[in-house]
Amino acid sequence: MADIPFTSLFLIGGIFFLGGLTQGLTGFGLALVALPLLSFFLDIKVAVPLCTLNGLVITLFLSLQLRKYIDFHKIMPLLVGCLPGVFFGVLFLKKADENLLKILLGILLIAYASYRLCTKQNPGNIHRSWSYIAGFFTGAISGAFSAGGPPTIIYTTLTGWPKDDIKATLSGFFFAGGAVTALAHAAYGLTTPIVLKHFGAAVLFVLAGVVTGAHLYNKFDTTGYLKLILIGLIVLGVMMIGSVNVA
Repeated sequence: MADIPFTSLFLIGGIFFLGGLTQGLTGFGLALVALPLLSFFLDIKVAVPLCTLNGLVITLFLSLQLRKYIDFHKIMPLLVGCLPGVFFGVLFLKKADENLLKILLGILLIAYASYRLCTKQNPGNIHRSWSYIAGFFTGAISGAFSAGGPPTIIYTTLTGWPKDDIKATLSGFFFAGGAVTALAHAAYGLTTPIVLKHFGAAVLFVLAGVVTGAHLYNKFDTTGYLKLILIGLIVLGVMMIGSVNVA
């Protein structure tokens, strides 16, 4: 760690503490918080695999914490849909205008979450087939521009599951997807020694953040947790639109 400037170490630690707290509280949001901030002083080729490694730490912690609520029958359809979706995203969505995709997805998230917050509709038992569709679009959007979480998050808010089932499903699914992504990064030489050095510097901060977020999570009931997720989706939508490159 000696060759990492103290200022950078402090900034990276603070960013990943905040990202860990966000995901420990909601079940998602590390990349939403960390990537835009890291990009100010780290190369994106360092920031992305660094977020992936720290995301694995968070989702492993949350999956272990919520292991009694993990139901592989809920996670597997999402994974089955996700894998072909990744290839579709890489092969086809990359040809589309990335800025347009971000704007459309941002508008969708804001509109959906705002509607759910402003109505008193209770989620029902959405048909299981939608999990394959949510998984597919999660993979496709991830393959296109690395922001695939929203379809799965929206799906889980419509299931009527208790909050622990929702968070456990998100954590288990994101851990499995993150593991595949991390292996791909390593295979393509993106997980460089500098990435590993920054990861070593950040891991204790991200653990502290996720433990703090998990503690705060316990203060919410299912209704309050769903509201928290919907607010998070609005923030995610705003940040997606704000990340559009106007140059």
